[in-house]
Amino acid sequence: MTGLRVEGVYKVFGRRPNEAVKRLRDGSSREDVRPWGTAAVIDADLEIRSGETFVVMGLSGSGKSTLIRMLNGLLKPTAGRVVLGDDDLSAVSAAQLRSIRQRKVSMVFQHFALLPHRTVRDNAAYPLALQGVDKAERRRKADEALEMVGLGQWGDSLPHELSGGMRQRVGLARALAADTDILLMDEAFSALDPLIRREMQDQLLELQQSLGKTIVFITHDLNEAMYLGDRIAVMRDGRVVQVGTSEQILSAPADDYVAQFVADVDRTRVLTASSVMRRPAAVAFAGGGPRLALRTMRDAQVAAAYVVDRARVLRGIVRDADAVDATRAGKDTLHGLIDDSLTSVSVDTPLAEVFAPAAESPLPVPVTDDKGRLVGVIPRAILLEAMVPPETSTPAQGTPVAESATPLLDGGPAAPLSVPGLPEEPAPAAPDAHAADASTAAPTAGRTDNPTEVRA
Repeated sequence: MTGLRVEGVYKVFGRRPNEAVKRLRDGSSREDVRPWGTAAVIDADLEIRSGETFVVMGLSGSGKSTLIRMLNGLLKPTAGRVVLGDDDLSAVSAAQLRSIRQRKVSMVFQHFALLPHRTVRDNAAYPLALQGVDKAERRRKADEALEMVGLGQWGDSLPHELSGGMRQRVGLARALAADTDILLMDEAFSALDPLIRREMQDQLLELQQSLGKTIVFITHDLNEAMYLGDRIAVMRDGRVVQVGTSEQILSAPADDYVAQFVADVDRTRVLTASSVMRRPAAVAFAGGGPRLALRTMRDAQVAAAYVVDRARVLRGIVRDADAVDATRAGKDTLHGLIDDSLTSVSVDTPLAEVFAPAAESPLPVPVTDDKGRLVGVIPRAILLEAMVPPETSTPAQGTPVAESATPLLDGGPAAPLSVPGLPEEPAPAAPDAHAADASTAAPTAGRTDNPTEVRA
């Protein structure tokens, strides 16, 4: 699989582009160098990893389309390098560049770019014809690609017989048939109706899950960027102003421009449970017995504890009243005391899907990893607070924060779990850019009254 690197790239259109680059490097603005040329891309540095969907986002005129045309050599940088695998696109010969375009990079255009006199199958097979693949093999690969995009029955049709969404699928099939490592998509879905556009986005995600291509996707639609991108680069006036995951950009915008850009995003569709989860205040070991569970609850000043086994797999919760009754009855195990009806969510669950279990549960929602291990909890107060944009999410010093309606098991920010009798093991870390927010998002909400205490 092939990745891409963009190293100090400038692209200036005009009479004296090199003079413009020199002045930009010396600190001149885009407007300052206009007499020498139009600076479309300024000092761009990006590393696009193999197998990821990398989205370049920005308004019209931000330089994103110019950037993508340098990624396949359609445009040559005025300064800097674009490196595809081991090839510097600005240094290879014309013959090598043609070979790279045919075998390593495919492109899906905004306006389909289909050949109107050729069938759907022949359009999908066109890049294979350029590669010199024989006719039978071209047909086989084209039909496979059309099946992938749901057009297996339309191979003999002409483009004018298809809807706009279907023609865009042909463009995608053409890129897939070429079987290149890198797929460039320049505003590929922007000409489609909203419903068809969402269908195409879903289909791209499904294809990417099975094919694992390196995809560079250009868009001016923030919601599309957040939905599709593993990472996102935000461009403004030719410059890359921030690169990060959707959570990082949403939670920690680099400047006011990015903050305004993301202000209207539905945060609950982007942020996940790992972004806001907190350390549970009390965790009891399933083999520890009711007395040990009570001691854990007493020390944490809560009325219930989550119960995990030796592998830290969540088994349920135990309440203080049940543990007291079991102790008085002389029981030395938690057998029959564990309530396993509490619904848990995974670390990757969008916050939009956490509201239902939070509403149904009297306790903070437990968060588990892919092995079912408890890694954190989400109190209702933290869930509601996460909906507030970052510039207003942290209260001023001395400003009270509303406590959770169910603060029984809320600890601090997610941290390694401490379970009596079990060795320490760190929980999965939240995204780096949110780490600072996690510690200041809200003070620990907890009960101040001790649960009933039974002396050992």
